[in-house]
Amino acid sequence: MIRLLRSSSSAWSPRLLVALACCALSACGYNDFQSKDEGTKAAWSEVVNQYQRRADLVPNLVNTVKGYAAQEKDVLIGVTEARSKATSIQVTPETLNDPAAFKRFQEAQGQLTGALSRLIAVSENYPQLKSDQNFRDLQSQLEGTENRITVARNRYIQSVRDYNVTVRQFPNNLTAKVFGYQAKENFTVENEKSISTAPTVKF
Repeated sequence: MIRLLRSSSSAWSPRLLVALACCALSACGYNDFQSKDEGTKAAWSEVVNQYQRRADLVPNLVNTVKGYAAQEKDVLIGVTEARSKATSIQVTPETLNDPAAFKRFQEAQGQLTGALSRLIAVSENYPQLKSDQNFRDLQSQLEGTENRITVARNRYIQSVRDYNVTVRQFPNNLTAKVFGYQAKENFTVENEKSISTAPTVKF
């Protein structure tokens, strides 16, 4: 009888250890890290998708403006170059953990926002351009995309805040040190101000 009990205890001990380990990981916030890390990656992907959507509109917008205002060469070149720089930066989930890469991405997107604002401002001087249906459609799509960017960026900011709070809270901060989880970069106040204003045009 004693042998049977010992045999049963021996058979169950690995399972019991696994169960205890799972409970320990759950209690120390490990599962929260997994969930929130995936949440920040998903939110980041949406930000990138919306910026790409904006970049995709630029060539048609530039060509349309060029048809009516070819003399605005500096502005047109500025937009084209800003788009080229913004799309040349490779953005992956790993970018979130690289402050320098994240800053470069922010700066490039801010420069494109500024270039687009100058392009739209130039259009005010060309009544025929402002009345062009293609230009109006592109402008509408651009404004819609800027709104989507704002929403996606705000969701990402909140997601990162939640994640970073989890990283710093006790006892989660102990788990973070053990598994190498670090606070993620977020949009800076200066950059947030520069890219949160969508280009507008008055008809």
